[in-house]
Amino acid sequence: MNFDKPISRHMTGCEKWDGMKHIFGTADALPMWVADMDFESPPSVISALKERVEHGVFGYTMQTDEYKGAVAGWMKERHGWEIDTDWIVFCPGVVPALSFAVQAFTAPGDKVVIQPPVYPPFHSVVEEHGRELVINPLLSENGHYSMDLKGLEEILQGGQIKMLILCSPHNPVGRVWTREELEALVTLCVRHDVLIVSDEIHADLVFEAEAHTPLALISEDAKKRSIICTSPSKTFNIAGLNTSNIIIPDPDIRSAFQSALRLYHVGSISALGSTAAQAAYTGGREWLDEVLVYLQQNMDYVINYVETHMPEIKVRKPEATYLLWLDFRALGMDQDELSAFLLAKAKLALNNGGAFGQGGEGFMRMNVACPKATVAEAMERLNAAMKEWRQLP
Repeated sequence: MNFDKPISRHMTGCEKWDGMKHIFGTADALPMWVADMDFESPPSVISALKERVEHGVFGYTMQTDEYKGAVAGWMKERHGWEIDTDWIVFCPGVVPALSFAVQAFTAPGDKVVIQPPVYPPFHSVVEEHGRELVINPLLSENGHYSMDLKGLEEILQGGQIKMLILCSPHNPVGRVWTREELEALVTLCVRHDVLIVSDEIHADLVFEAEAHTPLALISEDAKKRSIICTSPSKTFNIAGLNTSNIIIPDPDIRSAFQSALRLYHVGSISALGSTAAQAAYTGGREWLDEVLVYLQQNMDYVINYVETHMPEIKVRKPEATYLLWLDFRALGMDQDELSAFLLAKAKLALNNGGAFGQGGEGFMRMNVACPKATVAEAMERLNAAMKEWRQLP
């Protein structure tokens, strides 16, 4: 695959590029924010979609046995997890799935734990449904993040915690939780009767083979109290097709979740989403292996460039995702000043770290799933801005 190939995404309704003027107030910045790739999807996906479009009929579509088999086959091949196809529940996206889970398994006023700094919708799906958000912030030592399991135990001992929403692998800090970390988490949640909803949308974007462990694979206890949220969207750059597969081994939990979906009539997969997902899972392995190498090269470039030219900025290579978590705290700016500086001086549109909650202040998230030329230009822009900053009185 030629991932260096420039592809214009302007005038396609692309949120990342066409939406920049509305979101950032400018159209001349490099958009390295929202988490999708500036690469073509796998050839298997494009070919399958062309064939489906040529068929010309796009009526109501169901999850076929072939579709479910493709999902199950991918989980076994990529993650060593043998699932029953009956466990698979379609949802338009992982964020909607989080929202439905909160509605299905908690009541207004119930408490839900998240581990910030974490993907912003984790906060909103709890608070906007009238649940009480309880934070268990990650611990950071020299840029390496870990779960505060001791702090979590103290929180859970207080009672009234109904759910924990886990990000695995973690967005934005890029951790792939070890099996030992997940085992400890499950032990605490079993002891205190807490349901775990695990967002595993970045599970395929790991840089060490078999590093990711699906939460439900940890133990029988984990299997009985977990909802595993998966999707081909980030992996194969098909987020615009709104397809995710929520894997729920426990029949009672699965039934309750399906009831929440029926309440809002959102359980139908689209014709093109189904086609793309199945083609990705059955024919996208080579493409993914290649893109993972390319992403690591982009990350290494940024890290080396920052260390050489901008030592004030700290960045650590993530274990998963195509997102870099940049630490600008040495610049002494508050979050608004930092965002304005990067937008005005570096002409870079990045994700504001403050949006990820406690622990995100002074950080920015950068998406490097783009051609190397874009990454190189971003570093040149940032370096020029930093040279100007150093000259300030």
